[in-house]
Amino acid sequence: MRALKKRLRDRYGWLPLEELRNKVVLGHTAVALGRFERSEVRRLLAAMPGARRPRAKVAVIVLTYRRPGGLTRAVASVLQQTMRDLVLVVVDDAGGQLPELPPDPRLHVVTLRHNINVPGVGRNVGIGLTDSDYVAFLDDDNTWDPHHLATALSRLEEPDNRPDAVYTAMRRVMPDGTVRDVLSVPFDRKLAWERCYLDNNPLVLRRLPGARFSRLRRTTSVAPKEDWELVYRFSRRHRVEHIPEPTVTYTINPDSYWTPWELS
Repeated sequence: MRALKKRLRDRYGWLPLEELRNKVVLGHTAVALGRFERSEVRRLLAAMPGARRPRAKVAVIVLTYRRPGGLTRAVASVLQQTMRDLVLVVVDDAGGQLPELPPDPRLHVVTLRHNINVPGVGRNVGIGLTDSDYVAFLDDDNTWDPHHLATALSRLEEPDNRPDAVYTAMRRVMPDGTVRDVLSVPFDRKLAWERCYLDNNPLVLRRLPGARFSRLRRTTSVAPKEDWELVYRFSRRHRVEHIPEPTVTYTINPDSYWTPWELS
């Protein structure tokens, strides 16, 4: 069995093989989570002004859980974008520790009915509550440079040969603020077979039917994560490009609620 698994990994790449296993083993978890996601969109949309989805060129989804200081910084970095035509939805995974946020009409804060700890579902709820040409994502312990969205849109809206998704480079910093490295890897679907370098924080993609995260309940030990699955699946039919300019500051956080880190 081990020899067969090794041959399959050598031929097809280990991440797609693991994701196939995830769909078989964890597929049942997506059924109830899908129902929860749809019911939450209906419930939260009814509480939106006029019970209507806010409209903007870019919808930004920030998922949060009990990190008030980080959330304040993340939200500020979104609202300070030079590209102003955006709507920002903060989705609280029922953490109950939300800070006071700026009274900006572009900002909407919603809280899930109960904690689910499934990032894909929380982000999908944010997508479902908005109407936009593009969607982008930011976690509550990371920040964007002011020109992040403008940089992405400058490529996405070129008149000729434009892609359907782009992701910029990320500077990864330690908890003390020192820069560990800059993650800047050109998109290559074959390379993505074996390396988990795809992340949602620098990603901006066109709002198309495939712009939804996996609903599988992935524990910390399950690989690959929702970020990789979204971009890899989206790239089957849509072109994805990398912009090698760092516009995202990503905190390597040992206390992350969603991503485990082991710091040496």
